Amino acid sequence: MDSSAVVTPPYVAGPLRLYPFRGLMLSPSRIGDPSSARAFARPYRDVAARLTSWERRGLVHHDTEPAVYLHEYTVAGIVVRGLVGALDISRRATSRADRAVYPHEGVHPAQAEELAERMAEMQMNPAPILLVHRGPAAVRTLLARVAAAPPTHEFTDRAEQEHRVWAITDPDDLGALEAALAGSRALIADGHHRYAAYLRLQRDDPGGSHDLGLAMLVDQDETPLFLGAIHRVLVGTGLDDLRDACDRIGATFHRTTETAAVGALAPGCLAATDGTTWATLALPVPHGRAAVEVLHEQLVPALTDEPARIGYHHAVEEAMAHLSRSKGTALLMPAPDFDLVLRIVAAGRLLPEKATSFQPKPSVGVLIRSLLDGAPDRH
Repeated sequence: MDSSAVVTPPYVAGPLRLYPFRGLMLSPSRIGDPSSARAFARPYRDVAARLTSWERRGLVHHDTEPAVYLHEYTVAGIVVRGLVGALDISRRATSRADRAVYPHEGVHPAQAEELAERMAEMQMNPAPILLVHRGPAAVRTLLARVAAAPPTHEFTDRAEQEHRVWAITDPDDLGALEAALAGSRALIADGHHRYAAYLRLQRDDPGGSHDLGLAMLVDQDETPLFLGAIHRVLVGTGLDDLRDACDRIGATFHRTTETAAVGALAPGCLAATDGTTWATLALPVPHGRAAVEVLHEQLVPALTDEPARIGYHHAVEEAMAHLSRSKGTALLMPAPDFDLVLRIVAAGRLLPEKATSFQPKPSVGVLIRSLLDGAPDRH
């Protein structure tokens, strides 16, 4: 198989379930520290032993009782709160109506395989994948009561993220959460390749700890993640090339000023620049589709010569800096709409690669799941 091929990962079947697990947490002095990320680097087989050593030295806390965790983190004034648990991935959906977890972009099989091998050697899920949903009222009510009590852990990490964590262990609360979440449908916000790695491990070793994968479920209505755009740089493509491609697909190309181009950004309108000249591209975006789909499905294929490569950048400044190093055109994208993304995945489609940027993400090390703890009793 072509290692650059992008494929659709399998869909997990409902009901959506987050099971308790015995959380591992790095010392606050290590969370948010770049050296902590290097602790999960090769050789992966040494990571579990390294964490055990740190645990003996008091640098890692390992809960004695399984819990589903409420994790709240604050970054630059943005507060995000989510449930962290062991996501049941043991069943594959057989119909669209049966799907409980929705990826919104494809994955590279080789990358997913590498991550699966890494987790198998480390014997852990080092960080939760990030899921978003519209939370049921019953879940909000229960979590509001949980958050009204003193947190189990409260600290500021080395990256200046503020964290509060509550361990939910009461059987009645866990049962109420399971019942309230059963009908939920969740979108993968971050971690598509780790999700695919979970499924690959479960396929190869069903019935044990690989039937679950660590996940954080955020209520997008309660404490929403910011959904931003990821801009493109078409290396080797000029503005005249884009103008001609626009003519071919019925899009409108208009040269203008930087201020006007950036101000015109809208669901169907992109801003383009070669670093000197600016233009707007009004794309023919049908109802129910996103501009990034039209860009990759119609505009880029309409270019006389395909770009030498496409660069992806979360910040406009990064895209402009790329232009200073490589001749080409930067395309500034509008921020995608969350409800539109939901409609696209519910219709069975995926967005092009790197179409969304959900922010902020939690620091690594707040909650880790050891695969050596096994799987909980699942009735």
